[in-house]
Amino acid sequence: MSSKKMFIVSHAPFWHNRSNIPERCYGMIWAAMPAVALGIVQYGLPAAGVVFLAVGTAILAEWLMNRLTKRTATITDGNAALLGLLFAMLIPATTPWWVVMVGTLLTVVIGLHVFGGMGANPFHPVAVSMMMLTVSWPAFMDFNAALVNYELSFNAVFPLSLSKNLGTAAVAGFTPLDLLLGQQTGGIGSTFGLGLIGGGLYLMAKRYIRWEISLSFLAGIYMTALVFHMAAPDQYAGPLFHLLTGYTLVGAFFLLPDNASSPVNPIPMLIYGAGAGFLAMLIRNIGSYHDGVLLAVLLMNLVNPLLDKIRPKALGKVA
Repeated sequence: MSSKKMFIVSHAPFWHNRSNIPERCYGMIWAAMPAVALGIVQYGLPAAGVVFLAVGTAILAEWLMNRLTKRTATITDGNAALLGLLFAMLIPATTPWWVVMVGTLLTVVIGLHVFGGMGANPFHPVAVSMMMLTVSWPAFMDFNAALVNYELSFNAVFPLSLSKNLGTAAVAGFTPLDLLLGQQTGGIGSTFGLGLIGGGLYLMAKRYIRWEISLSFLAGIYMTALVFHMAAPDQYAGPLFHLLTGYTLVGAFFLLPDNASSPVNPIPMLIYGAGAGFLAMLIRNIGSYHDGVLLAVLLMNLVNPLLDKIRPKALGKVA
């Protein structure tokens, strides 16, 4: 009898779409560059220092964890650099060097490798580290205090803190065009609305992220903010303001669509994104934090496995 193998069975996936991890990671880095560039222009050398320190620390931490766990080095796939960049985008330009390093180490070690490395993390690593820093050292995450010494050409008070503490009238000077052009204080890479939207459209066009998550999150923000605004227009700002301030756009295009911590089926994706938008607005308007996006991301990461149990019915049935 011939010993020639006529049929070989292997595990899924059976059809590769030619995408790969480095392509996606470097694509997301390029998509974030316009927003990061404006932040560096706006805040100067301190912002550039924070970005380079965060990215460098993330790559070093990734290499050390690869050595400690005796795994193949993965620093060239771009994931560590992406995490470092995203972390730097969310923090003030004046963040002390040791806070930048601690936060980046928390991102890579606690947020990623403690759970088994890339693809095994149930929560977005950057959201984990940012919430840990916010709870541990809230003064360093306070944009009003951190950026007080900058002389900017616009109102240098964090828009969400104005809205939360003083109501709608206090933020009337922030027009949608100003917010789109980055005329607001915030994280190094989280204020340039036009750049973040352009980067998000690029990521969706390249299919690096799923549009269901991003658009349903923005819709959740919009609808919830609209309900609050209609109920008390003097107290709660309108939906367009909330779409263009804080971490909304970074969360929509760079945090929520993380492959490891988000659903894989379309209907769960829509629920996941809309739920995050609803929670973010609840926290912003009636919670204790000025911006609820990061906490909303973590909460929806937590329920992600339950959402993914909602699956389409299989075609046919087993006899």
